Amino acid sequence: SGSTGKPKGVVHTTGGYNLYTHMTTKWIFDIQDDDVYWCGADVGWITGHSYIVYGPLSNGATVMMYEGAPRASKPDCFWELIAKYKVSIFYTAPTAIRAFIKMGDHLPQKHDLSSLRLLGTVGEPINPEAWMWYHRVIGHEKCPIVDTWWQTETGGIMLTPIPGAIATKPGSATKPFPGILADIVDPDGNPVGENEGGYLIVRHPWPSMMRTVYGDPDRFRRTYWEHIPPKDGQYVYFAGDGARKDADGYFWVMGRVDDVINVSGHRLGSMEIESALVSHPAVAEAAVVGRPDDLKGEDIFAFVTLEGGAEASDDLKTELKKHVAGEIGAIARPGDIRFSDALPKTRSGKIMRRLLRALAAGKEVSGDTSTLEDRSVLDKLREGE
Repeated sequence: SGSTGKPKGVVHTTGGYNLYTHMTTKWIFDIQDDDVYWCGADVGWITGHSYIVYGPLSNGATVMMYEGAPRASKPDCFWELIAKYKVSIFYTAPTAIRAFIKMGDHLPQKHDLSSLRLLGTVGEPINPEAWMWYHRVIGHEKCPIVDTWWQTETGGIMLTPIPGAIATKPGSATKPFPGILADIVDPDGNPVGENEGGYLIVRHPWPSMMRTVYGDPDRFRRTYWEHIPPKDGQYVYFAGDGARKDADGYFWVMGRVDDVINVSGHRLGSMEIESALVSHPAVAEAAVVGRPDDLKGEDIFAFVTLEGGAEASDDLKTELKKHVAGEIGAIARPGDIRFSDALPKTRSGKIMRRLLRALAAGKEVSGDTSTLEDRSVLDKLREGE
């Protein structure tokens, strides 16, 4: 997992991880002997480990696996597979659901999806509109939807409705799985009020929690246990996500609180993408931010300054995108690159990503800019839009 800085090796145990993926699969997906279960994730992603392999198979589930994504020549292949193999439980990402919506209702309506009895989402918060489409068009308004929140580091699902036991709300991951003591706190560790945003934390241990960062215990302690000061000697797990709780105690996850870009449910650290860009001989400096994207949730937008002698061009943009994909993977390929003579920085030399996020999203830059070292940099970036 590489949410911040270089990718880190998350160390899980054998017994605790297997126990928790087994129990969450059994309770959340209500696995029965006659079910056909399909999780559409990449098996190399933690969702694939936990909810294609260990969780379902340890429950004796019949698991369908499919390699690839819907092709332009056969955009309804997912629905064809569900109808052909009588899939009863379907677990996918909001990114995929948004892609299905764009393809049109007529594609799933061509196929018999009556075998479905339970739907799930994973990877990022799902917007209410996509939730309603999923419920109406795919589930025919009869399938419960389990909107699940968890992380590579947690090993298994942490926030989720239990089908038939917890009423759902479009866009909410509802409540913690039994035994999980989650909360939302301010930077000092104090619980926040109703519908007030704060940091999502977990107060007590759970079986599948990560045990350390491979070869770097200091990073493990620093990243997950020292962000929020302990109360009465009790440390809490810092998830790095912002969230709020409504009047019914339902959790609404609002996204990352650090410099992490969530592309199609995959969390990518801005630092690792910037490092990949700067490793190209033409690049002097780079700053990467997320830009809202209807399909992916967020897309990668890179601001780049070039070395002397290098010339900005569309060909160089294409080359840099390929370079990043080669260094990290296709998921990290920037959607857009903007060349600039300089980047907006504070007097202490820190890049002001807040301003770049606004520019990338096409919004007016607002808020305090008093720490900006050179205002002309911002003006030039605006002119380059």
